[in-house]
Amino acid sequence: MLDLDDEKVEAPPLRPPLANTSSPSEKDLSDDLERIRKWQEERIARRLRGEYESSVMLLTELIQNNSSTPLRIASVRIEGADRTRKSFLGSIVRHHIGDPYTHDESTLQTVLLKARNIGHTLQETGLFHHVNATLEPTRDVTAPVHDVDLVFKTKERGRLQLKTSTEFGNQEGSASVVGRLRNVFGGAEVLEGQLSFGTLTKRSFHAALTAPLNPTLSTHGALSIFGMERDNSAFASSSETLRGLKATIRTENNGSHELGYEAVLRHVGNLTSTASMSIRQAAGTSVKSSIFHNWTRNTRDDAIMATKGEYVKLSHEFAGIGGDASFYKAQSETVISRRITSNACLSFSTRAGVLWSLLRPTYISDRFQLGGSTSVRMFRNNSMGPRDGVDSLGGELYWAAGLSLISDFPRKSHWPVKTHLFLNAGRLDNIDKAKSLASNVQESISRPSISAGLGIVYKFDPLRVEVNFGVPLVASKSDGHRRGFEVGIGVNFL
Repeated sequence: MLDLDDEKVEAPPLRPPLANTSSPSEKDLSDDLERIRKWQEERIARRLRGEYESSVMLLTELIQNNSSTPLRIASVRIEGADRTRKSFLGSIVRHHIGDPYTHDESTLQTVLLKARNIGHTLQETGLFHHVNATLEPTRDVTAPVHDVDLVFKTKERGRLQLKTSTEFGNQEGSASVVGRLRNVFGGAEVLEGQLSFGTLTKRSFHAALTAPLNPTLSTHGALSIFGMERDNSAFASSSETLRGLKATIRTENNGSHELGYEAVLRHVGNLTSTASMSIRQAAGTSVKSSIFHNWTRNTRDDAIMATKGEYVKLSHEFAGIGGDASFYKAQSETVISRRITSNACLSFSTRAGVLWSLLRPTYISDRFQLGGSTSVRMFRNNSMGPRDGVDSLGGELYWAAGLSLISDFPRKSHWPVKTHLFLNAGRLDNIDKAKSLASNVQESISRPSISAGLGIVYKFDPLRVEVNFGVPLVASKSDGHRRGFEVGIGVNFL
């Protein structure tokens, strides 16, 4: 017989469907709803991704199976380009498809390739927000069954654009306003004007009309006028005013080529009370009329802090086609960047230039200047080379080289701030015409000014900011050097 008083009776644990039905708290409900929402979003994303991948695979298979199907473009229509000249659009189309009535073999594959190339060129004009291509049955009822119309549906951008900005770089700051008028004459021409005010370049203006010269848009022509007033009192006890015009042709062929003509009126004035006799003699007005050619090739992965690739720029200028200045000037600039470990990269850069006077001595406006935080570090801005008292007079022959090691902070590879070690060398001289050019170059290289230091680098796109501590190891008597901390803001660093 069972004694209920002696033994304790326990209820079995509840299991679904007899679950605990007590009311959950609001926090528990919120957590459950959030988990359900995330699960539902992930489920929808997986479904959409799967459907998209399946559609892409089906479309790819369909095109591959029918790539050799005969198909011919009967006509090309570009809709939505109301402000663009038909002759300009026609030149682009004809370049890619030729004569649509030729009897060359045409298939679906060639038609799609032509559609892609035309659409890419239209997008490169910068005139359209978007360009969408479709194939439609031809409107010509007498056309063969395999003829189609290639239709591009576009939406043009606004013609007028205004922009204000503040800029810091090359040891100065400025504020500017830029106005741009697109498609001026209906052929992708751009009229752009800029007015700026700054700390060193007190005032400047620039207006340019640019237009494509061929259907592939690989060649552009430009006409521009410009002017500026620059304060050089920090190193040359004067200011300089420029007014000029320039005509250029730029093309892309194994790098960027720029060929042009420039005419500039220069005036050196506003001398300070401490101006040297050399600066006083250089004061006045001169005219430069020159032709020039620049070639640039850039394969770097980043223009500010590259980890691989090369940058090369070669410049040539001949002055003497009228005007006062008469010289030949050549410059080169190279940068080679390589990653040496998973968190460090090495950069080696060089700059060099020669200014050879022809019929008369060179002007201070045409000579090279060297030194500064973006040039040879730990030397004051434009303070290297020939001097007269407190003034830097510039030089006719220079070279500079820099070696930089940039690495991540330990366990902070995601930071935009990097550590920096540098070694710089360079020299600026005048050319002694009594000696050969080779002798002048050899003598300059044998007497370098050298600096070294360390610091941090911050990538503030599109600028690079450096805070370095360094010392000049070797300096010429005429060089203006410094030791201690130095701040550099710019784009191109040695």
